Amino acid sequence: PILYSYFRSSCSWRVRIALALKGIAYDLVPVNLLKDGGQQFSAEFKAVNPMQQVPALKIDGITLSQSLAIIHYLEDTRPNPRLLPQDLKKRAQVRMITDHIASGIQPLQNLSILKQMGEKKMEWAQNCIASGFQALEQILQHTAGHYCVGDEVSMADLCLVPQVSNAERFKVDMGPYPTITRINKALLELEAFKVSHPSRQPDTPAELRA
Repeated sequence: PILYSYFRSSCSWRVRIALALKGIAYDLVPVNLLKDGGQQFSAEFKAVNPMQQVPALKIDGITLSQSLAIIHYLEDTRPNPRLLPQDLKKRAQVRMITDHIASGIQPLQNLSILKQMGEKKMEWAQNCIASGFQALEQILQHTAGHYCVGDEVSMADLCLVPQVSNAERFKVDMGPYPTITRINKALLELEAFKVSHPSRQPDTPAELRA
């Protein structure tokens, strides 16, 4: 498999966690979203992903983009360890939290949006994340065990950790979100989350390395 990734991309990080959890070795092709006016806009990368976004994964003779589509494919083809609970109610809760982050928070503070916000980008990102986290904190108080849904790592956790990292980067006050903070801390102690961390990628700038 070949993963097209950017060290700081939260969507790429989700996929890196999934690959690490499932023990799938891969080659990484860095796509720098800032360099050369954004390497994602090159003709070469547009041929890989017409949406000109990371991540993209070449695997089993196909090329997939969109982090959740990639993770669902990995789950379908390499089900151990599973990232969706067998219990259907818990499975629905995992998908709900996953969509809440992947559709309701992350796209609103994505690089392409922030570029358009100009000087207001920090304030905009903080507001988008805080409003999403207020809802997420409430949801997690009902679903969480050790992790987002019960005591097994799921797709929801793969979305949570990168989003908390974004929140910290945009200096969001995490005080009002004790459940999110607790789960994030527990997940960051797991090896798959450590090796996939933005501070430990081949394309991580020297000053940001762990």
